[in-house]
Amino acid sequence: MLEVYQIEAFDDNYIYVLKSEGVVAVVDPGDAAPVLSFLHEMEWQLDMVLVTHHHHDHVAGILKLQNEFDCHVVGFESDQQRIPGFTVWVQEGDEIEVGSSVAEIIEIPGHTTGHIAYYFKEDGLLFCGDTLFSLGCGRLFEGTPEQMWTSLQKIKTLPDDTQVFCAHEYTQSNGRFALKVDPDNQALHQRCEEVDDLRDDDLPTVPSFLSVEKQSNPFLRADDASLMQRMEATTPLECFTKLRLAKDKF
Repeated sequence: MLEVYQIEAFDDNYIYVLKSEGVVAVVDPGDAAPVLSFLHEMEWQLDMVLVTHHHHDHVAGILKLQNEFDCHVVGFESDQQRIPGFTVWVQEGDEIEVGSSVAEIIEIPGHTTGHIAYYFKEDGLLFCGDTLFSLGCGRLFEGTPEQMWTSLQKIKTLPDDTQVFCAHEYTQSNGRFALKVDPDNQALHQRCEEVDDLRDDDLPTVPSFLSVEKQSNPFLRADDASLMQRMEATTPLECFTKLRLAKDKF
């Protein structure tokens, strides 16, 4: 069974430390300091770094960690020149073992062109970086709306009980936008109330269950007839595109 430890970094980033059968991995270490503090406290060695994409707040701590632990760095093959310390490159459908747990690589471009997710099927865990957020999705810095919509559809096919570990605590602000575009969604209202309660207690809203995201996240619901009508869209892709543009200006 895969153990997951959630570490806060910067203003709103989450870094994840994974452990299985004595093997330790870290997902998207944008800052080495909190990771090193955690590993030293636990008296663990670091075996590998799993990178979802090349942005600075996801990779800036890699070289410092690699210098101390001589660990492998896993990332998408097309990003070999953009991820520091790269040692293992992967592509869609490849598998990475963390102890007895196995992650399938899912290519999910849109936020960047080289974005991937790590899906631990047997554990029911998805580490999706900045592609899917709770009640939101990532900005389109390099990819197209069509690429992002296709990526979200890949994620949407995963089992409802999949736990979604995204890389930022954006849920409360995402919820305010979602309520504006999907005000009649009762599942969304319930989720926003839960989120407000968690944040009032300074607790994380991540991970969330994919079932909750399917019901309440407007970017996964762009194929819903009522939302399409509200956004004056004739296709799910047009609806998604309008939603993303509206969120960019929100």
